[in-house]
Amino acid sequence: MEELDDRALLRYSRHILLPEIDIAGQRRLLAARALIIGAGGLGSPVALYLASAGVGSLTIVDDDTVELSNLQRQIAHDSASLGQGKAESAARRMLALNPAIAVRPLAERLAGERLLAEVAAHDLVLDCSDNFATRHAVNRACVAARVPLVSGAAVRFSGQLAVFDSHDAASPCYHCLFPEEGDAGDGPCATFGVLSPLVGVIGSLQAVEAVKLLAGVAPRLGRLTLYDGLNGDFRQIRVPRDPGCPVCGSAA
Repeated sequence: MEELDDRALLRYSRHILLPEIDIAGQRRLLAARALIIGAGGLGSPVALYLASAGVGSLTIVDDDTVELSNLQRQIAHDSASLGQGKAESAARRMLALNPAIAVRPLAERLAGERLLAEVAAHDLVLDCSDNFATRHAVNRACVAARVPLVSGAAVRFSGQLAVFDSHDAASPCYHCLFPEEGDAGDGPCATFGVLSPLVGVIGSLQAVEAVKLLAGVAPRLGRLTLYDGLNGDFRQIRVPRDPGCPVCGSAA
């Protein structure tokens, strides 16, 4: 377990004041390894909050470069980042916030065995991607490696959040919620548009769930949180595990 020196005790003092986290939880955070898939709208607040919270080892993955249209919502980047890789740009901002952690940028699109290996090397995965195919690939890797997954999505004025954990026999996986062979698809912000603070809301909620889980606070599984930014409404839907799911069900 990581030890906290005087500087760390001061930096993380507001966490330590929380009885649910305390010194033991902050030590868990410093010893934790989290994988962030995507350094865009959702990945930006996730990366910045996990870095500032003291998650000790962070890997951020994105093969894209920063464009002017990204700056409307992707707050890990700025005008000086234009044309640079998103993973490297986000990593610099994360280390500027907290130089005491380790940040590893990966400028690639993970797939297949490479994705599975990276997932298995971490304690938690945060899916901050913007497409249905990537979410299913990440979900399959998390189920196979038995690594918890915090999934977020945001488009137009609507956002969603869910936490999945294969260690819990009752927890569904992403495929239970959105079958790959179904019609439930989505598209990137470039197609439909997105309200800029919406990705901050959902990304921040992803960071909340990640910090809780890594600090030892039990997450609420089997729920899909939906946010309607146009009306300002939150609602939750219970999501049972599908026994016939080809990814996490008994047949799988």
